[in-house]
Amino acid sequence: MASGFFALLDDIATLADDVSVAAKIATQKTTAVLGDDLAVNAEKATGFQQSRELTILWAITKGSLKNKAIILPIAFLLNWLAPSIIIYFLMAGGFYLLYEGSEKVVESIAARHHKKPDKTLLQSTTENILDLEKQKIKSAIFTDFILSIEIIVIALSSVANATLLVQMISTVFVALFATFGVYGIVALIVRMDNFGFWLIGKKQSAIGKSLIRAMPKLIRVLGFVGTVAMILVGGGILTHHITWLHHFFIPNIPAIINDLVIGLVIGFIVFLLIEMLQYLKSRVLR
Repeated sequence: MASGFFALLDDIATLADDVSVAAKIATQKTTAVLGDDLAVNAEKATGFQQSRELTILWAITKGSLKNKAIILPIAFLLNWLAPSIIIYFLMAGGFYLLYEGSEKVVESIAARHHKKPDKTLLQSTTENILDLEKQKIKSAIFTDFILSIEIIVIALSSVANATLLVQMISTVFVALFATFGVYGIVALIVRMDNFGFWLIGKKQSAIGKSLIRAMPKLIRVLGFVGTVAMILVGGGILTHHITWLHHFFIPNIPAIINDLVIGLVIGFIVFLLIEMLQYLKSRVLR
């Protein structure tokens, strides 16, 4: 009986070691997407009233957990029954990331040429502001859904040689880390200015003012990084899984730049196609 107990402990230790190694590999493989997730959600979680920031961020976090609860069982089932199908979900997510990234580039260029006050916010009532918050939360959760698919599929494929139990535990670990780790950091970022005001109240005005001034700059930097990351990750997914794109390299430049260029080109094509479809739809419905 004692030998059986120690054998069980040995099996548990072996499983824990296998999971630790697999989780480390899966986390390393998903680093780029996790960075993208952080940058995108830091941008989406800002622009609210300070008193509402953490409430809204918690709503997005709960939405992210629901996304993982939906995606994980489906990913495990597909990985067991039809692993080849997962690649198509991964590529579909890549196309979406390229669309959203190119849309942000277009919006940024348009904003520079047409600097006008946001009339929606200026003319908004309390009810309108709540509607805007709901729309932004919905958009953030949908983007999280796409990024969650990418994170889970990449994590699962990176531990494909492990046992089924190790695959499942390590992928769940990465999925939870992607939610609590990313949104925990986002919470710190969006409250950075509050911490600055607190420091000013504690007679640490120099540091406090620096944090307050740095906060909007950090958000802008993260917004830029998020846009580049979406295009880079989306381009990388497509170049690694579409054969002719994989061999379509621009000479004498690093592979990462190649992925970025291809991502930009495909992203703008997808953006134009969707804009055309939306225009045609609006004409038909008139």
